Amino acid sequence: MSRPAERLRVIINHLDRPSAGIRAAHTSAQTVSYGHPQRLRYTLDNDLLTPEQRLFYEENGFLLIRNLVSKQDIDRFRREFERICRQEIKVPGLVVMRDVAIAKSEFVPDQRAVSKLQDFQEDPELFRYCSLPEILKYVECFIGPNIMAMHTMLINKPPDAGKKTSRHPMHQDLHYFPFRPVDRIVCAWTAMETVNRQNGCLVVLPGSHKGTLQEHDYPEWEGGVNKMYHGVRDYDPEHPRVHLEMEKGDTVFFHPLLIHGSGMNQTQGFRKAISCHYASGDCYYIDVKGTTQENIEKEVKEIVARKYAVGDEVTFKDTWVIRGRLVQGERISM
Repeated sequence: MSRPAERLRVIINHLDRPSAGIRAAHTSAQTVSYGHPQRLRYTLDNDLLTPEQRLFYEENGFLLIRNLVSKQDIDRFRREFERICRQEIKVPGLVVMRDVAIAKSEFVPDQRAVSKLQDFQEDPELFRYCSLPEILKYVECFIGPNIMAMHTMLINKPPDAGKKTSRHPMHQDLHYFPFRPVDRIVCAWTAMETVNRQNGCLVVLPGSHKGTLQEHDYPEWEGGVNKMYHGVRDYDPEHPRVHLEMEKGDTVFFHPLLIHGSGMNQTQGFRKAISCHYASGDCYYIDVKGTTQENIEKEVKEIVARKYAVGDEVTFKDTWVIRGRLVQGERISM
């Protein structure tokens, strides 16, 4: 780990450590049959995925597994989320986000004020999600046995306040990641309750993972856009879409180039999901200067500098190095 990255970790732990007084498919693929196994790009040879599932992911860039995470585990994650929202515990490095509409209203210290928790790798209870055996056995099908948990989120999509700010623009997750190769990165996204079109389920553009990383920026939405919610500047609006309606415990795995987003929450309840982006321990970091990712690099560095009073010596790479956690196998080059 570089000196700036180590310094940033020390600062985060110092500032965020709690005091002693606080106690802490389209879910089915077409039926196919073939003899000798094909050489596939996006999935790895193993005995878990069926040939139909592998081909579905190869063609579409996502795979939905029903009832994968137990209701007991999800209820535990929900209780921990509520404790954090009530400020009963403080988690080092945790980013608590609020919908732009909620942020401008009167603050209340409960889940109604929180739209997302990000970077919960220092919370043992929430981070348990990232190392669940039932999750990792599928992750290994996409990125291999050396598994790094790189980016964690618990999304609490609020009822839309009338300005459509609960939407998430269509985007590719790779826009945020300065590591490669792209095909050895995958996201696991688990519904914590019923997720449907009414409360803003995920919507994906099947097959878009076969393209390249596109230019992203803030969309020009009248009601405002949440911080860091970049969107693809130009994609085919006529591209077929799939709305991923899910039940509690259902989990979708998807490729980082898959274009996806979510609609408004038009209900009176909150829509919760928990997710982790994984990368192979064999992945490597890249310099994003001169690429379409320069804008997100600049924004992330500005946020880190403002929050932790550090200078330009902390790089975009450093902000990811301190977050990554090995959950299986070996950390080779990450």
